[in-house]
Amino acid sequence: MNSVFRMNAIVAAAFILISPSAAPANPRSHPLDEDAASDLLMLTLKHDRIYAKRISLGCLACGTEETTDAYFQFYLREIHNAKCGGAPEVEPIVGRYRVYRRSGKIERWKPSDDSWHRYNPAENK
Repeated sequence: MNSVFRMNAIVAAAFILISPSAAPANPRSHPLDEDAASDLLMLTLKHDRIYAKRISLGCLACGTEETTDAYFQFYLREIHNAKCGGAPEVEPIVGRYRVYRRSGKIERWKPSDDSWHRYNPAENK
């Protein structure tokens, strides 16, 4: 009787370990859509306080610049209005980012060498 109980316990444990419903979801199994990618970017920038010394995140607009099967490319533009200040006819771009659909990896465009680099909060502040 003890061996039957042990065998049932082993079978149950094996089922739980290999069952897709019991296993944690693979973060790459569900690619990000445009809204989720934009939200991830803005939450990351807010968390890392990238623009905190220069401008309020409430005075930045995020827009989609390019969409591919691999990533979404976003720009961040200053909002110039009564609340945020600045000339309303000018809304300069302050950053460009790519968020990869499957990995959630973020890259930042460096205009100085016209290339994309891995997002690194320490370099971007």
